[in-house]
Amino acid sequence: MALSDYVTTLGQSLLARHGERVHKVSIDASFTCPNRDGSKGRGGCTFCNNSSFSPNGRQPAPIAEQIAAGRTVIAKRTGARKFLAYFQAYTNTYGELERLKAQYGEALAEPGVIGLAIGTRPDCVEPAVLDLLAGYQAQGKEIWLELGLQSSFDHSLLRVNRGHGYAEYHDTLHAARRRGLQVCTHLILGLPGEDAGHARASLQRVLAEGVDGLKLHALHVVKGTRLANEWRRGEYQPWEMDQYIETVADLVELTPPEVVFHRLTGTASPSILLAPEWCSGRWRVLNGIESELRRRGSRQGSALAESPERDVVGG
Repeated sequence: MALSDYVTTLGQSLLARHGERVHKVSIDASFTCPNRDGSKGRGGCTFCNNSSFSPNGRQPAPIAEQIAAGRTVIAKRTGARKFLAYFQAYTNTYGELERLKAQYGEALAEPGVIGLAIGTRPDCVEPAVLDLLAGYQAQGKEIWLELGLQSSFDHSLLRVNRGHGYAEYHDTLHAARRRGLQVCTHLILGLPGEDAGHARASLQRVLAEGVDGLKLHALHVVKGTRLANEWRRGEYQPWEMDQYIETVADLVELTPPEVVFHRLTGTASPSILLAPEWCSGRWRVLNGIESELRRRGSRQGSALAESPERDVVGG
């Protein structure tokens, strides 16, 4: 059995819709963040190591070169011929519209690139940017707007110096959905002061708003962050792996089968990771989630009374 037998994964969803493998190619397009440049704050979120996006402070290669390099590696590993250009580092809608048009357009012009995944904050998406993305989608491109919410609790967002609240997420989500855009929401499990109950509440609130995709990962402590200082002082304790696996399994069971999971765990480089150690590798965690769902005899959506028997993509 594979994880996709229990969960609607992005890979299986794209395979079903496009008839072949589609992979993301990550891009650093030299964006910044309003929580770093002083417009909303400085230093970023308490858990964010800014240098981890661009090790050693190196200027990223041109977009076309990044895509070509990623495309070559992925094609050799999986044989994939179609790709999504994933604008990942920092806030990828935080710029002048003409700059965004140029960079998105450069990515879409690359061979094999059939769409975009745009990672951003919910307080940095202007209507004109949504119109631009909706225009690409109308042309037949695969477009995903990825909104980093992290938690639906404003006190938690304030605690980690996020610089926005749930209201901004609500407004941007609905503005995107009015344009027919696919939205993937990011949630972090284990923020300071939050437990599994907070994770379930955030998930259910997001699902009630309407969302097409989800990304989950555990909060991990990395070097060069305020969270690292809190951890050293004993003011923050990361989750254990078993707690994370059990909570993710709960969330999967509560999620309708048509919602696509883009990610169920995240990792940090061992060179900067302080805690927890299990966040240095993803397969142990993913295998643990699969094993937990198999042990329970459950799958995505099985906790929803209205759809206990529905099949999932890849199931």
